[in-house]
Amino acid sequence: MATATTAASVGSYLATRLVQLGVTHLFGLPGDFNLTLLDELLAVEGIEWSGSTNELNAAYTADGYARVGRRPGALLTTHGVGELSAINGIAGSYAEDVPVVHIVGMPPRAAIARRSPLHHTLLDGDFLRFERMSREVTAAQAILDPRTAAQEIDRVLLTALNTSKPVYLGVPLDVANAPIPSEPLRTPLRAIDSEPAAVEMFHKALERRFAGQQKLTMLAGPRIHRRGLETTVAELAELPGVQVAFQPGSKPLLDADHPASLGTYFGTATRSDEAREAIDNASLLVMAGTVENDFTTGAFTHRYDSALAVELTIDHARIGRTIYPGVRLEDSLQVLHQLVSKHQFTDASPIAPTTPASDPGGNLDEPLNHARFWAGVQDWLPPSTTVAADIGTALYGALDLQLPPECELLDQPVWSSIGFTLPAILGAALARPDRRPVLFIGDGSAQLTVQELGTFYARGIRPVVFVLNNDGYTVERILQNPKADYHAIVQWNWTELPSALGGTNVRTAKVRTIRELRNALQGASDPEHAWLIEVMLPPMDIPHLLVELARRKRPTNSTALKH
Repeated sequence: MATATTAASVGSYLATRLVQLGVTHLFGLPGDFNLTLLDELLAVEGIEWSGSTNELNAAYTADGYARVGRRPGALLTTHGVGELSAINGIAGSYAEDVPVVHIVGMPPRAAIARRSPLHHTLLDGDFLRFERMSREVTAAQAILDPRTAAQEIDRVLLTALNTSKPVYLGVPLDVANAPIPSEPLRTPLRAIDSEPAAVEMFHKALERRFAGQQKLTMLAGPRIHRRGLETTVAELAELPGVQVAFQPGSKPLLDADHPASLGTYFGTATRSDEAREAIDNASLLVMAGTVENDFTTGAFTHRYDSALAVELTIDHARIGRTIYPGVRLEDSLQVLHQLVSKHQFTDASPIAPTTPASDPGGNLDEPLNHARFWAGVQDWLPPSTTVAADIGTALYGALDLQLPPECELLDQPVWSSIGFTLPAILGAALARPDRRPVLFIGDGSAQLTVQELGTFYARGIRPVVFVLNNDGYTVERILQNPKADYHAIVQWNWTELPSALGGTNVRTAKVRTIRELRNALQGASDPEHAWLIEVMLPPMDIPHLLVELARRKRPTNSTALKH
């Protein structure tokens, strides 16, 4: 690691900054324009290379690493072909507030200046086109020059910290090992603080808003996780008069049986009518770290009026129609905690938790459907697990699970890119190796990114992967023209894939009945082996939550189930 008393190369300076921010793994692929940079980055102690099977998967892996690790993720691609392959994953990080650092190895400055007709270009001499494309899905960008590289690296990384958004760093080949002063490395980067005057104004206004209120109802969203504020929300939930519900993407912040827990809010499809009404009819509703779209509102079937609520976001707070810029989520939650602690709220009556589905027993040779499958999983799911569920029937089923202690649900409710979760849970496993990865993914989704299973196996990670085989795109079948050919996919021999992808310590099973599922789950309880379990499900069968949503949703919101 470069010290503050010596010169550093641009690459080693960047790597040192990443290590200071808690980054331990760099994802991506080598290419001729990034090899020098790769050597410089990996010469720094504390950062490890984790090669990916393609750049899109690298972006997804970096995203999952950042989400679960509560720190930035980083990936390295080459100019043009590599960075464009990654851009869908970067767009997802932008949509869902995930700080990913996209580092791109570029041709040397002389070639850029001469507009040389190089490979990985469109042969028109425009080497900045792809950086311009990335501006649409990143919060800050820089193409580094040795004269300003240290300042630009710090500026771009600080933007990632402050906004929880992805950023872009282009490094020309001859800049990667250029010497620059390392003195700035003496001062670690840290996110900006709230404006004290704005916090004080917000504090006084929120205190006035509390007047006459008997209880506080909170809807917590995924941005709570982005800022690592789960403990603060849990502490709030211990105070009298506080009840907390969670959006998809922020589950679970409290144990299902916690007296303050209202469970997952999903509009009219919320499991408990009493919990739904507590949110929809709240006199004092605080929306903390929330995002609102068709998915998180249950196809826009929510009844609360967000314009009248107290809203706490990453970089500002709002009370009704009054906005308080510069009040960051960390501080607005602290203000909330202080005021609730001294306000005499009436202790809220707990709402009975919904009873999770459980294995009904009976005829063990009954064929599996979603109800029987998720009931079996509920009884099996172990604590200390990172659960990932891909968009589609897998996620709608997983949202109904009551997760055991020390578990986290990894999903992508806003961008909803099929195939995201398989590489993302690899990043999550590297960020939190103390948690076993368990993945639920549809057969159609898995075909996009399944090759990254080989990276799991090569690194000795032992996931449990459930491939939900319903012969194609069931969510789309439910929406329109269920017999159309475009809903079908090519059938694969899923249980043979781990071997083809290099897995030597992997057990597989193809389950069709309750008995076969039970046997496979018993085997998967052994953490010494990776498992891939192919679950055979009827093509038109869907989880309970989707059934309820389809039954209750408003007619104009038919697109809300799509990926």
